[in-house]
Amino acid sequence: MYFLDISYFNVRNIIDLVLVTFLIYRALLLIKGTRAQAMLTGLFIIIVVYSVANYFELKTLSWILYQFLSSIIIILIVIFQDDIRRGLIKVGLGSIFKRQRQTSLTSDKVIDDLTLAATRLSKDKVGALIVIKRDVGLDDFIEEAVLLDAIVNRKLILAIFDKNSALHDGAMIIENERIKAAGCVLPLSYNPDLDPNLGTRHRAGLGISERCDAIVVIVSEETGGITICRDGKLSRNLDPVMLRESLQRFLLPINQKLEEM
Repeated sequence: MYFLDISYFNVRNIIDLVLVTFLIYRALLLIKGTRAQAMLTGLFIIIVVYSVANYFELKTLSWILYQFLSSIIIILIVIFQDDIRRGLIKVGLGSIFKRQRQTSLTSDKVIDDLTLAATRLSKDKVGALIVIKRDVGLDDFIEEAVLLDAIVNRKLILAIFDKNSALHDGAMIIENERIKAAGCVLPLSYNPDLDPNLGTRHRAGLGISERCDAIVVIVSEETGGITICRDGKLSRNLDPVMLRESLQRFLLPINQKLEEM
């Protein structure tokens, strides 16, 4: 008696299994460290409880959990809408299949100007919100803003975020090594796990990073702390060296970073 049907393991089915395994693996990588990871764990526990209730014929509990699980597709879409959006963007850009970026999004000079400007703003406790475009377009957030199309320069950045500037409270968007616009309004994040002490700038920075692949630099007006947002995650309390290294890691091509080491 055979426990396994050997005929099942033909080339087509092996390819099928490999592809499904790869897609599950990549999906787990996408949600690793996010709220979705904890939510999926909770969902798995509910499925286990439902199975146990069914086995022991606990009819009332089984009925309640069945009603919940019968609408699981809609529930997953509602709960994980931000994670689904981010995952689909990565699939559309092909980033789910590639490991490292080979083309530069900016230059060392731009990174130096951003670092110097953020350091000065941090020292003076002047708030700032700077969004650096990568692959996903940001035109939706530029339409109602003030268009500049200026070369990135630390003096211009400092002038825009000066407390007496009309553009101080909005976000700056940098695209192709140029300041595309300032005074931009960004969507806020409603992540319940976010530190309640963080203000609107951090929620806006996190919100835009949840919706696209942009890199966001935030300077807190209250503490002067420097934060980077990426893929819905915050890296807080960066010093100038850490900020520059983070920008190089996210914005420079791999071969250029290797040359600088």
